[in-house]
Amino acid sequence: MTTVSATSVGRLAVERPAHRDANVLRWLAAYTSSMTGDNVYYIALSWAAVRAGSPAQAGTVMAVSALPRALLMLGGGVVADRFGPRKVVIGSDAVRCAAVLTVAALLFVTSPGLWPLAVLALVFGTVDAVFVPAVGALPARITDKGQLTRVQGLRGLAYRFASVVGAPLGGLGVAVGGAAAAFGLAGLLIAVSVPLLLAVRMRELPPADITGPRDTTAWRDLVAGLRYIRHHRVLAPLMLAIGLGDLGFVGPFNVGLTLLADERGWGASGMGWVLAGFGTGAAAASLLLAVRGRLPHAGHVAAYAILAGSVAIGALAYVPGVVAAAGIALLVGLSAGLSGAMCGALLQTQADPAYLGRVTAVSMLVSLGFAPLSMPLSAAAIGAWGTGPVFVVSAAVCGLGGVLALCVRDLRRAELPR
Repeated sequence: MTTVSATSVGRLAVERPAHRDANVLRWLAAYTSSMTGDNVYYIALSWAAVRAGSPAQAGTVMAVSALPRALLMLGGGVVADRFGPRKVVIGSDAVRCAAVLTVAALLFVTSPGLWPLAVLALVFGTVDAVFVPAVGALPARITDKGQLTRVQGLRGLAYRFASVVGAPLGGLGVAVGGAAAAFGLAGLLIAVSVPLLLAVRMRELPPADITGPRDTTAWRDLVAGLRYIRHHRVLAPLMLAIGLGDLGFVGPFNVGLTLLADERGWGASGMGWVLAGFGTGAAAASLLLAVRGRLPHAGHVAAYAILAGSVAIGALAYVPGVVAAAGIALLVGLSAGLSGAMCGALLQTQADPAYLGRVTAVSMLVSLGFAPLSMPLSAAAIGAWGTGPVFVVSAAVCGLGGVLALCVRDLRRAELPR
């Protein structure tokens, strides 16, 4: 592994902001390529599953990856901390690339049915349980803490770029060569990230950040990580605030938005405009942080952004037309992008680097494991009471995260390093 001392990396970060640091830009290019490949992969998987089976079977294949990701995410955080996030991300991308290209070759020569797609989804979900915590732990090991807010902004821009570009690329691959071509394209995009990550320099952990003897068991590492979060004056309430915010956001902006568009007669194009408004707002927030680099009063900003987003979510169900809904969605995107980046930067800077894999795992388990459970509940509630009451209740749940952030003194007063 290529490493430099913490002092050297810190000096480099002061001399060069993250968006001008070649080391950070190599990581950013690797992340963008990998995330774009992910988006192409999901398009290819959904298309291949629909073509090979019934809609119910296709839905089952698409959901197969969720279970191992949720069950193994905490263990993935332990793996990232024990072996180092760079090694884990490289290994994860290599496995994902090999699995996708294998299925691409299989689909090219034969029509095997649903079973290889289900196996691929299972492998992808299992590897994601290790990949996601490692991705979250990596930025703190490649730049100085003072640049982590800017890195979160750059990461947000990369994620939006991958979402916008990946879907059309996946559709193009399917149109040109079927699912096999789309899977092949996804595998190649993921493969591009590996040499870029190999060139990323890592800083060594200071002795104070190395936690315990290396012969401790994985279970003890996991328990130590959970205990560390529980007793941390900022991380513990921050996790709860993130969880409440995601729980109130996911339902309305996934299944709820579809039902709202159908109820108002906006159609798919109208829903597309609303989603475009949200994406534009989120990208603008990421761009602001990427350029600005640091916002003062981080705890206050995160709390007020969550509260502003919750008000906008509640208002979305009562706007009269598509144009107004797109404008409200723009505000939701700005608030969610700003609060998400600030919360992410606080996680990165408040946690000791040796615990970042486990801290990220807990945070992502809340977002990817628990928050999606609100989607079927939101759909059932909208069927019983309509969109308005459900959006308002969801907004209230989301707003509780902002209220919590304001009520807990240490989180409210949390600052990002200069």
